[in-house]
Amino acid sequence: MAAKHSLRDIEEAEKKPLWQRLGWLALIWVGSVGALFIVASLMRLFMNAAGLTTH
Repeated sequence: MAAKHSLRDIEEAEKKPLWQRLGWLALIWVGSVGALFIVASLMRLFMNAAGLTTH
């Protein structure tokens, strides 16, 4: 089971610069959008290989 964070840990995290916290947010967002793109592209590739097309 994960240990709970203490109030001191939370306060230290909040002291980080805004640009650094927003940078992590942007990095996670770009990573998730990229992963979704890869999965969707692979699904489209497999569907086209199976003869399923949209037109």
